[in-house]
Amino acid sequence: MGWDAITAVATQAWGCIGYWGYGDEYDLARSLGDLLSQTQLNNWQRPAIPKDRLIAISASGVETDAWFRVSNDRLTLGRDTFGRMALYWMQQEQGIWFASRLQWLLPLLRTQGKSPQVNLAALYGYSCFSYVPTPLTPVQGIQSLAAGTEQTWAIDGEGQLLCPTHRSLVNWRESKTQLEDEPTAIAQLQALLNTAVQRQISDLGDEPVGVLLSGGLDSSLVAALLVKAGVRVRAYTLDFGPSSRPEWPYAEQVAQALGIPLVKVEASPRRIRKALSATVRALDLPFGDGVTVPLYLLNQAASQEVGIIFNGEGGDQLFAGWTNKPLIAASLYQFDHPDGGEIFDQQYLRTFHKLWGHEAQVFQPAVLSEIQALNPQDWLYPALDPTAAQGLLHRLRRATLMLKGAQNIHPRATNLALAQGLKLRSPFCDPELAQWTFGLAGSLCLKGACEKYILKRAVEPWLPAEIVWRAKRGMGVPLTFWCLNEWWRDLGQWLNPGVLATQGNWQSDLALVTALGDLSGTIQGRRIGEILWLLVMWQQWRSQVIGESSDHLWQHPFWLPPQVWRYRKQWF
Repeated sequence: MGWDAITAVATQAWGCIGYWGYGDEYDLARSLGDLLSQTQLNNWQRPAIPKDRLIAISASGVETDAWFRVSNDRLTLGRDTFGRMALYWMQQEQGIWFASRLQWLLPLLRTQGKSPQVNLAALYGYSCFSYVPTPLTPVQGIQSLAAGTEQTWAIDGEGQLLCPTHRSLVNWRESKTQLEDEPTAIAQLQALLNTAVQRQISDLGDEPVGVLLSGGLDSSLVAALLVKAGVRVRAYTLDFGPSSRPEWPYAEQVAQALGIPLVKVEASPRRIRKALSATVRALDLPFGDGVTVPLYLLNQAASQEVGIIFNGEGGDQLFAGWTNKPLIAASLYQFDHPDGGEIFDQQYLRTFHKLWGHEAQVFQPAVLSEIQALNPQDWLYPALDPTAAQGLLHRLRRATLMLKGAQNIHPRATNLALAQGLKLRSPFCDPELAQWTFGLAGSLCLKGACEKYILKRAVEPWLPAEIVWRAKRGMGVPLTFWCLNEWWRDLGQWLNPGVLATQGNWQSDLALVTALGDLSGTIQGRRIGEILWLLVMWQQWRSQVIGESSDHLWQHPFWLPPQVWRYRKQWF
């Protein structure tokens, strides 16, 4: 057997696992067969993919999200710039295994007598961002392909595998001319939005589709555009109960204005606790944002009635929807200080509101020793490349597209939908629309204190004014309230100090210190719940995906009320 083809590959419309390289065909086919039985992939193509043929993988059914290409002496893997579908790879001797889910590669480690080991650099990145930055994965020996890149392996004249070469596909660069005329921008944007939706409904018949409707501007706009295009729409929104600021009344207002049915999905602490394990397995990677389990429940409800869902993800990244004012201030401040570049990078890191800067209080000494040479800013530099955009808003938007979008929001949304058998479509993930925004003057994105100004002006005719112009609020998951009340005893299981001490990564008392507000003066209020949930999702990933067992370890008595711990901390 030589290098002339993929030895074995399994593909479906939404995923792939394959091997390219030198090896015994029978053994490789048998290995793949074992993996297929575990992952329930059933479309096994063997023994080879035709030479120079591009195999595309799509989570939506209308767009290419990832791909691979094989020729006589090379393999190329690629990912779409929006990062909707992940792609992982690992080298075994003289061959490359690749897959669209991390969990499909883990059994290959075990066939070599290895158990999956935590990648400490990935753990550190996760603690800074709430996701693992590419090209890292949380498992040693497995790497991730960055969104918007192609990676190619080739063979030299002696049949040896060469180091891979990389090619960037990201073309988000500031245009030389900037559109400043507001009426022209409004007309162009309205046309682009309609076209983006038309591309994504071109294959629809008469069946209804779902919209994950938060009541915010972006998801409301997607619903309005679909209704405007004559699509039958059903909307789904979340209800977090009386302990949160309700957003569903805004979703209800949009649904009534558009004349579409709305399903309100209960996201209570009881239901979230029950769906936690399934959500972690569906996500594949650890994602520490508190919205993931509620979104799992939302997709689950939608899957009972529709096969295709739309969301509004991507609008904030395209139109500078997140708070940029502190970063703008930091940029102005840097001109008066020789180390201003560092100040700006650090300010950007703070926008994640995670554990960067608290390493000594968070990690055990062995981990601190391993990560001391790592600089989290290195994971930001490609996205914050100052040569790609001179305008600050363009630079920040490019960064959010490449970091918070492609490495966090889009891949987790795709995995949550696929876990329920849904095709996911995101109209804001449109290359033509994205490139157009880099020719838009910054003053049309941020008008005084009004963010996403030009988008709001463009959609005024399609939505109620209260929805268009109300201040942005994130999804109000009351994590702190739940952690310190309904989930208090669960924290003793999820973040058991005996388990943390044995694993050797997090400080054993980190959960309690965080819950009592003693970790940092900046981690108070809702940040307490966000950090606790960040830790919970990592630990659940180790349990549900890696399969680590901790049943034999000492269980900490979190059954004591938090008020007791607050006044008797010395007991611990």
